[in-house]
Amino acid sequence: MFIFFVCFLLGLAQEEPQMTMYEEGLKIIEEKFGNGKDNVISLATIAREPNAEGKARPCSRDVDAFYEDGCFYVTTWAKSNKMLQIAQNPEVALSVNFGWFTANGIGKNLGWVLDPKNADIREKLRKAFAEWYDSANNEKDENCCILAIRLTRGTINLDHGVKFYYMDFINKTENKEGRIV
Repeated sequence: MFIFFVCFLLGLAQEEPQMTMYEEGLKIIEEKFGNGKDNVISLATIAREPNAEGKARPCSRDVDAFYEDGCFYVTTWAKSNKMLQIAQNPEVALSVNFGWFTANGIGKNLGWVLDPKNADIREKLRKAFAEWYDSANNEKDENCCILAIRLTRGTINLDHGVKFYYMDFINKTENKEGRIV
């Protein structure tokens, strides 16, 4: 009985392993933007044509996005400027409007929404965007596609700068160098 009691006390004395800053950040992102929510994000791409000095020009627009497992998903049109820009340069930046989260990522056209390989994500997008999905998307058009934005790094800003999470989604660690570029 004494050995059981000592083992019991030792078991109580063990603390739960603490989450890393990266794991805490993932939890915050999931709580704020996951769980089937329709998020409005500002999505920035690089224009296909340079400016007058030959330098890259950024382009930005607001889109509705669904978040799951380190990726934002958007329904769009394959011939839109953003998709043509992403085809030329898949590097993108985004911020969740009023969400205090900014990130870099890689955009990828997953193809037609009705392609059988997109069935699972399409169902989630239809549910998240139920209020407006059918009025904004013509699924019969094979150019109605799904854009996946796989996050590469990001910054969460809590309480107006009281605490920051600098996240490296590729290496699944806190980004020791700091902010996104």
